[in-house]
Amino acid sequence: MIKNFKWLFLVSLTFVACGDDDAKVDETVSPGTADFSKYVALGDSFAAGFSDNALFKLGQETSYPSILAGQFEAAGGGDFTIPFMNDNIGGFTNAALGGPRLYFNGTAPVPVSGTSTTDVSVHLSGSFSNLGVPGAKSYHLLAAGYGNIGGLGTIPPTANPYFVRFASSGSTTVLADALTQQPTFFSLWIGGNDVLGYALSGGDGTNPITPTATFNASYNALATQLSNGGRKGVVANLPYVTSLPHFTTVPYNPVALNSAQVTQLNSGYATYNGGLAVAVANGWITQAEADRRRVVFQVGANPVIIVDSYLTDLTPYGIPSYRPATANDYPVLPSRTFIGTLVGGNPAMINGVSVPLADKWIVSKNEVDEIIAATDAYNVTIEAAASANGLAYVDAKTVMSLLTSPNGVVANGYTLKEDFVTGGAFSLDGVHPSPRGYALIANKFIEAINAKYGSTIRTVNVGTYRVLFPASL
Repeated sequence: MIKNFKWLFLVSLTFVACGDDDAKVDETVSPGTADFSKYVALGDSFAAGFSDNALFKLGQETSYPSILAGQFEAAGGGDFTIPFMNDNIGGFTNAALGGPRLYFNGTAPVPVSGTSTTDVSVHLSGSFSNLGVPGAKSYHLLAAGYGNIGGLGTIPPTANPYFVRFASSGSTTVLADALTQQPTFFSLWIGGNDVLGYALSGGDGTNPITPTATFNASYNALATQLSNGGRKGVVANLPYVTSLPHFTTVPYNPVALNSAQVTQLNSGYATYNGGLAVAVANGWITQAEADRRRVVFQVGANPVIIVDSYLTDLTPYGIPSYRPATANDYPVLPSRTFIGTLVGGNPAMINGVSVPLADKWIVSKNEVDEIIAATDAYNVTIEAAASANGLAYVDAKTVMSLLTSPNGVVANGYTLKEDFVTGGAFSLDGVHPSPRGYALIANKFIEAINAKYGSTIRTVNVGTYRVLFPASL
């Protein structure tokens, strides 16, 4: 009944490509008007190097800040310290806090075997250049106690396990730990989680979008304090998170039905459709809304049926808020293994068909509109802060739009697209980049830095970075 998802498995994707064009370059590299001697990176999971649904050592080594720091060395860049996880299994000994990482077994992404040895209670000493914290929202970088282990036990938690491991104290902030190091250059890419959490939860209300006013105040405080005294740096705007493979992989219409199934299902929804006719006759809804809500199956491909809280509430009249999904709705990646499953083994109770999908399984058009509106507002603030503080500016939103285009992005002879598993740009969680994707991001940061400060930092050859990590590392 449900369309099968077939993956093209390329063994070569798990290995590093050979050849490095950078090794042939011998011209002098100049910092221009920038000073890279002490570089710090602030941000979220992208800055940390999160990949394949976990944070792990090799992933951290190929984060875009780590790649940037390596290229800064030729222009006077100093040591770049990373709060490494203990292993390449990823996550923590307590898997509820994160991990393990995924690998592709030839059919689907699955967790690697083994248990992480990273204990959140074992604190790392020293200061760290990479201050990327998976899960952090804009205001979290200013939140005192975000690294206090006691905050992990509150409801909701007020601390973050990744920052708990390396915060200089239980009362510090991410920004304070950055400024204490007296950096000469910084990168700041934050704001994705301010809308991503809402999208990942299908807009079910458990993880709301950060209000624009809150984001604006937080971001401007971060940019102003980091730029204090004329310090130079680079910031990036935000792509629409609904362009990520996590939201574009599962089609809205994966339900394939034969004639007998169509007859049975249409009979099951006859009462619901009749109720809509009554609602129109009584003026409770318009005919247009009734047409949008009507459930009628046909032979061949069919959309999933969803619960939509944005519809007129007819539950007082015994009519639920169901409708077929459209191309403007985005089933989340985990729904690919949920759609078509049976409730309690009952063949008449099919998730996404006879049993509509709950809000958490799909980002509806109205929720997408909210995400786009918030992202657009955040981006106005980010670009204005870059201009006001004289910072290099990366248009990550445009990069993402190119990755979703038919031709993708061609770099060093390699084509990167957002396609899940095979596109090359994203890892197996459908949200975070692959190492090759992080290399592309690093190059875009370098291009922006060179353009703003007159530096001549070399870009990297994206072909020397993995697309997929194998099961064993």
